[in-house]
Amino acid sequence: MMTDTEIRSRGVQVLAQTMGDVEAERFIALIQREPFDYTEWRQSLPEESSFEAFDAKAMAYRNAKRGI
Repeated sequence: MMTDTEIRSRGVQVLAQTMGDVEAERFIALIQREPFDYTEWRQSLPEESSFEAFDAKAMAYRNAKRGI
């Protein structure tokens, strides 16, 4: 099991590698600015919501925003 420090360090590394330094910093700033409780959000979803169903809805939303 990783320590909190190791999780933070790895998370920042992954963000920077995936998004680049500037966008990773912006993402961290957004998260700090807007409190978000994943557990509360997840519990608000209907019981039948599977990850696959959620993923499909997220992809459809993204594609609609991009005009695809």
